[in-house]
Amino acid sequence: MKTQNLTFGEAIELAKKGELITRSGWNGKQVFLFIRPVAKVDIELVKTLPDKVKTYYEQFKEAEKPYILNFTPYMCMKAADNTIVNGWLASQTDIISEDWQVFEV
Repeated sequence: MKTQNLTFGEAIELAKKGELITRSGWNGKQVFLFIRPVAKVDIELVKTLPDKVKTYYEQFKEAEKPYILNFTPYMCMKAADNTIVNGWLASQTDIISEDWQVFEV
């Protein structure tokens, strides 16, 4: 498997398979991207939703059954300060660069 000098498209395909990806220009900063997969979770178990969002979804709940919330997949970045940035978006430079690589843990 090719792991260096990847196009953005090649890197995204590897991320879809669970690989962490980065750009060579980001080296030394421990910055990488990953795809947060689909999740189906009982709304009561989701601690990060505001109460008003939970209240909204309660109207769709069937009696005695938990409401299962469907989260779609999205790109995340592990930033240099160790935070996780949800919903990372590529810049035009990121898209046309051919310096993408697999981030080795």
